[in-house]
Amino acid sequence: AYSDTWKNGTVSYLEMLYPRLMLMRDLLSDVGTIYVHIDWHIGHYVKLLLDDIFGRSNFRNELVWHYPSMSRTDMNFPRKHDTIFRYSKTDTYIFNTDSEFVREKYAEGTITRSNYAAGFNNDSAGYLKSDTKLADSVWTIGHVKSSVELVNYATQKPEKLLQRIIAASSNENSIVADFFGGSGTTAAVAEKLGRRWIISDIGKPSTMIMRKRMIDNDAKPFLYHAIGDYQREAFMASHDSSLKRVSDLARVVMNLYGAKPFIGDDVPANYGQIGRTLVIVDSPNKVTSAATINNAIKARESFMGGWNKVIVLGWNFSFDIAQKLQDVDKSHLEVLVIPPDLLDLLKKKDYRDLVESGRVRFSSLQYLTVKKPTVVKSITEPDKEDITVELDNYVLLSPDVLPLDDKNKELVQNVIANNPLDLIEYWSIDPNYDGVTFRSVWQDYRENTANDGDSLRVVHSAKITVEPVKNRKICVKAVDVFGFESQCVVEVK
Repeated sequence: AYSDTWKNGTVSYLEMLYPRLMLMRDLLSDVGTIYVHIDWHIGHYVKLLLDDIFGRSNFRNELVWHYPSMSRTDMNFPRKHDTIFRYSKTDTYIFNTDSEFVREKYAEGTITRSNYAAGFNNDSAGYLKSDTKLADSVWTIGHVKSSVELVNYATQKPEKLLQRIIAASSNENSIVADFFGGSGTTAAVAEKLGRRWIISDIGKPSTMIMRKRMIDNDAKPFLYHAIGDYQREAFMASHDSSLKRVSDLARVVMNLYGAKPFIGDDVPANYGQIGRTLVIVDSPNKVTSAATINNAIKARESFMGGWNKVIVLGWNFSFDIAQKLQDVDKSHLEVLVIPPDLLDLLKKKDYRDLVESGRVRFSSLQYLTVKKPTVVKSITEPDKEDITVELDNYVLLSPDVLPLDDKNKELVQNVIANNPLDLIEYWSIDPNYDGVTFRSVWQDYRENTANDGDSLRVVHSAKITVEPVKNRKICVKAVDVFGFESQCVVEVK
């Protein structure tokens, strides 16, 4: 997900990590603790960053997570541990030593020998009053093997590891945060231990797995919010001085699309043309929304005397744009997606080479449609209504812009042509959408068999029982197998 994390080796990784650790320190409670998990490649460098940010005096432990397993190597001792650095923010921090998760049983025979020695020496204080001790700094905890816990995420951590960390350094109702959330183990354990939690990850597959995992675990209601502006992150991190201004980037995108930018101070720098078609390139710092479309329609009608058609090229899109596109004249307007990896390509190649190669392809926006919901009086609960919501169609971005080889592109194209709804990974329904906050009351996702017996596909229709209202807005959200999100709003009167 971090495309430039290792571009310049260790330096790039540390440059990515340092400002994030600074923010984490600012967010950390005065009684809080941070645990930084790192492997043998980079741990000693990260320790120096942590000393600088949190202070050497706040270093509390170097914890060794030992994970025994079978392996064979002829040139090195088998690498069977990762390091976890533990720092506090102040000298007063939560550390629970009596939790069952931070204690370990004494080795067999230890209690007997210790108590025998205490009795022999007539030392009443020497008797062991418990069969457990506080765990030391080497934790032997195996990798995830249980099918109940396993979510098939490459870097998934065992819940036992997070149980010890969270139980030791937080209390019930504390807020636990993991900003590299991965498979969501931190949130899953925090939920079970009665803590509040915040998790985030820049990777779309990660956020899909997190969401499904928390639903499977019957978590209390939680807010899912897509705040990652990936294109803006990449643009701001660009080292190419020629792309530091949004207007310069807009002209590059314009040329890649085949349009001619307008020249002059009296015209917008992101406007261009192909014949009598107006082309508008939106900024990577913005979200292309229904308001953007309204402005583009006005520009087509009035800018320089008017145009036959307007094409909007966008990076990031709001959920409401698909609904807007269904209500406009398609012959006069088109919205296309700028390839998600374009900024990476521009760092590696001159844009003129990209123009000649024809590698850059702009695709239509993906969107979801649903059939008109049916509303009838509930038979089982006469004072309520039964609403049936059925998915109609899903239009995906062109496979040409997806990171797939030719064989898999062909497979995806076949699914698009014959069974487009099979591309849905997750969908959910808010039967009383207020236009601001989406509150899911029903959801289905691949691998869930609660709604049917098929673990490979989602169901295409759902019936929910709700309180009757006069005018109802039903919102349906969907996420496809590539992590793209779509939203559809239907009004029922």
